Amino acid sequence: MRLLAFLSLLALVPQEIGTASFSTKERKRREEQVPEEGDASEVLPLGSDVLSPDNYGEVIDLSNFEELTDYGHQPPEVKVTSLAPATRISPTKGTAAPKTPSSNPTMTRPTPAGLILSSQPNHGLPTCLVCVCLGSSVYCDDIDLEDIPPLPGRTAYLYARFNRIRRIRAEDFKGLTRLKRIDLSSNLISYIDSNAFCLLHALRDLILQENLLEALPVLPTGIEILDARLNRLRSSGIQPAAFRALGKLRFLYLSDNLLDSIPGPFPLSLRSLHLQNNLIETMQRDVFCDPEEHKYTRRQLEDIRLDGNPINLSLFPSAYFCLPRLPVGCYT
Repeated sequence: MRLLAFLSLLALVPQEIGTASFSTKERKRREEQVPEEGDASEVLPLGSDVLSPDNYGEVIDLSNFEELTDYGHQPPEVKVTSLAPATRISPTKGTAAPKTPSSNPTMTRPTPAGLILSSQPNHGLPTCLVCVCLGSSVYCDDIDLEDIPPLPGRTAYLYARFNRIRRIRAEDFKGLTRLKRIDLSSNLISYIDSNAFCLLHALRDLILQENLLEALPVLPTGIEILDARLNRLRSSGIQPAAFRALGKLRFLYLSDNLLDSIPGPFPLSLRSLHLQNNLIETMQRDVFCDPEEHKYTRRQLEDIRLDGNPINLSLFPSAYFCLPRLPVGCYT
């Protein structure tokens, strides 16, 4: 009996020793698996612990984490890696060539019509950027022009009103054979070269009202409307028989000037003659009618205005016998 108990005791001792040996080896193996401090592959061995409010501080230790640095009002640091200029590849040799900025940059600005204008002066720009070009019409109204700008060759209608133009030169309209209408109203024109318009054979309407003219230039023979109201025209500034050769002239407006006589004779095509508000005191018998042709009637000349002049029209009855209507003016 004792022998059996002793043998049973001997059998139990190696099992306990093996179990303790296995526990010691297992502990060493686990300790070797623990990574060193700072290892990026570190994993927290949570084992069988369960995260709860009671053991949160034991399972995860946040005491070793660095706090975010507070830079206050310090500006952020900017690292400049290179100051070298941008490069482009040469298409011929395949080498990189530095881009150099333009030495003369040009500033640009927008316009109401959607165009882009350079910062250069207006006289350095194409006319159709300074003015408005619509087909064969050029509009240069109220843009402070001091001279007639170079015009496109196709220009047929020019409007350059309300500017500061002082003189019209012969070269201003050179080669513009299609011009039909020129309107230079409300400028400061005091002189026009004598041959500035004479080669414009297509010109029909010439509007020069409200300027400072004292004399008229030579006019093209095809002109139909001449408006030179509100100037400083004198009788000496109009050549004798200046209008007789204008076989198509229909409307002649010379009111509000300084004329002291009626600048006739006039072509048979004339329909309207305005001479009001001048200094006219007398008139010639043949200024409107031919004294030798008593049977002839100028039916087209129906509108003659002489009101506002210091003339008594009743003193010249023989001057009106060929007219369909008497001139408007003072008869007393």
